[in-house]
Amino acid sequence: MAKIHYRVVRHDGGWAYKLGDVFSEAFTTRERAMAAARRVAAEQQVPGESGYIEYQTEDGKWHIELASGSDRPEADVVE
Repeated sequence: MAKIHYRVVRHDGGWAYKLGDVFSEAFTTRERAMAAARRVAAEQQVPGESGYIEYQTEDGKWHIELASGSDRPEADVVE
């Protein structure tokens, strides 16, 4: 099972949560960003329906694959 870690950081004049190099929208306080990050981390772990996804990799190639709705990562918020 994959593990992902959200981090709360200063961003765009406020606070945001971040996964890798991707930022959320900005929040006015660290507490609001932390609450949103915890909510998103919990939602990441909820199983869903299987379905096909399409995505582009850094080298510009497009891929289509079946994503299992039960293959969810373990997610948390690192303080």
